[in-house]
Amino acid sequence: MTVPAPQMLRGHTWHGRKGAQRNAFRYGVDYVLIDAEDTESPTPLFARNARAFAAVHDKDHGGPPGRGRGAAWIRDVLKARGLPDPHRIRLLTQPRILGHVFNPVSFWLCDGTDGTPWCIIAEVTNTFGDRHAYLCRHDNLGPITRDRDLQAAKLMHVSPFQPTEGTYRFRFDIAGDRIGIRIDYDRDGGGVVATLTGALIPMTTRALLTAFLRRPFGSLRVLALIHWQALKLKLGGARYRSRPPAPAQDVSG
Repeated sequence: MTVPAPQMLRGHTWHGRKGAQRNAFRYGVDYVLIDAEDTESPTPLFARNARAFAAVHDKDHGGPPGRGRGAAWIRDVLKARGLPDPHRIRLLTQPRILGHVFNPVSFWLCDGTDGTPWCIIAEVTNTFGDRHAYLCRHDNLGPITRDRDLQAAKLMHVSPFQPTEGTYRFRFDIAGDRIGIRIDYDRDGGGVVATLTGALIPMTTRALLTAFLRRPFGSLRVLALIHWQALKLKLGGARYRSRPPAPAQDVSG
């Protein structure tokens, strides 16, 4: 099996709040798309499970934060549900930059032999340190394309300005040169729409440095922007909801 070279997603995320109190924002983000079981790197600035300017560690993904097992966890989750072993597992995530990482959502792509994912696991982490993964697939395990939504019941508290209950509708457009992901959260006429879109480019030393100079400090910057938007909602009078207990299970779907 040919191992795909690591890529970078030079992307943008857009969030739009639905309901009586509307709010929307858009900002640039940089993700990496890697074979989750490959440890090779095309540049000395990127490493797997080791220190580097940018890195992806298995302990950060596939299970509780800091205690993840990477792709081995994915294979166990699928096996426990009687689902087939994927031909390849890819991970779309923000890397550690200078040792810091925070991912509101990462995506595990479970590919068939044709390279198209038939299962995608959205790994959601909130700012309180909780994590829950939503397993998205068609009943017939057909390829996941941009033509059809996949639904999941929301189980984990993410924003203190949104209820825990409701439904996620995922739409994935995964291509060789671009990615488009839309998550639509519905709840009693309110909710949030979030998107992640952008072009895939080869991971190189220059691409990593350009991303850092354009958007310094990676996910640390994203975390600061999340708190800034939360402050604006709070000052605008949005209802604040206390954090409920995290879901008992790590994954649903």
